[in-house]
Amino acid sequence: MKKEMRPPTVVAETTPSATRAELDSPFTGVTRRRSFLKGLGVAGASLTAGALLPIPVKAQENSGRLTRGDAAILRFLAAAEIIESDLWLQYAELGGVTSGTQNPYQLAFQQLDPDGSQYISSNTIDEMSHAAFLNAYLKSKGAQPVNFDKFRTLPGSTATGAQKIKRLTNLTQLTVDTSWYVRYRSQKNPDFGATFPQAIVLEDVTAIPRNNADLGPGDHIQAIANTAAFHFAFIEQGGSSLYSAMVQKAHSVEVLRIVVSIGGDEVAHFLEWVDFAGNGVQVPVAPFTDPISGLTFPDFFNNPPLQPANLVQPSLIFPVPCEFISPNLPHVAIIRPLTDKFGGAVATIKSFTADGLFIGQSQQFLKTLQTMAAEADAAVRL
Repeated sequence: MKKEMRPPTVVAETTPSATRAELDSPFTGVTRRRSFLKGLGVAGASLTAGALLPIPVKAQENSGRLTRGDAAILRFLAAAEIIESDLWLQYAELGGVTSGTQNPYQLAFQQLDPDGSQYISSNTIDEMSHAAFLNAYLKSKGAQPVNFDKFRTLPGSTATGAQKIKRLTNLTQLTVDTSWYVRYRSQKNPDFGATFPQAIVLEDVTAIPRNNADLGPGDHIQAIANTAAFHFAFIEQGGSSLYSAMVQKAHSVEVLRIVVSIGGDEVAHFLEWVDFAGNGVQVPVAPFTDPISGLTFPDFFNNPPLQPANLVQPSLIFPVPCEFISPNLPHVAIIRPLTDKFGGAVATIKSFTADGLFIGQSQQFLKTLQTMAAEADAAVRL
């Protein structure tokens, strides 16, 4: 059933963008339609501390120290969360909750869901809390936290509202893998070798307004918001698979609790963005064509890009049951992929790189990530 669209949330007064302080405080004056967002007021914390490369940690569980494998897992997850915090903060500055007049990017998100800006800000706070917690936990156990500050070298948007700071990630030259949209509507599992086509081709596109000129015309900024919506789900489905892959390696019960608990939050994010992206490819938003880039978003209900049409049906929000463990067992609805090959740490960095997130980054940054990813994938349950 197609979701009923409501008028966008409008906030009066004149503050052009969300400040860090606004993101760190409880939100007011915004409709919360999803119950799991009610009462959210998590304070963001500093994401920086410590050195970059892992150090060996003695495997003495009863001393409170982490095994080397658990330290590697948590350090890579901290690195991934810092990267996610960086990209989500860019989205929140321009498209999240503000106390001022809504800019065209915010209004475009609110065409996809009236609470769109709230969700963006909430997701940002969640990722920042994950990064801060993981680093603090590592430090409490005598392991090295993760600090990527010296790699914050990339320029961000110059549109009004964006902070004039350097970034870790590039959101203006993305090639978004939209095969996740088909995968979660399919009965096939990538861990069994299945591959999936793109639901919509998004190559060399921007997901944020690069400057004030990108804030119009209407179909141009809507195309940017729609691109971001598919990118949101791409990022969060990757996080869901990553945490599911890492939890199979955790040694201590406490590390297991951490990975399961944060991973569950990543799944909640993903399901919201599945719904959100689907609203961009149905009436009343679609069909339309960006008059500047030529990018077209069809109505997936009336003009599905793939057959059978259920492979791209926007109202299929939850994962379709698929093969799992053995093809001889009944299909079951699960997160997929779950294996290192497709959902592990190295696979995550490969997908982020192919996405274009690191265009302009140094080889040292990429090498550091690859080293951390390999060490996390090498962890084994003892």
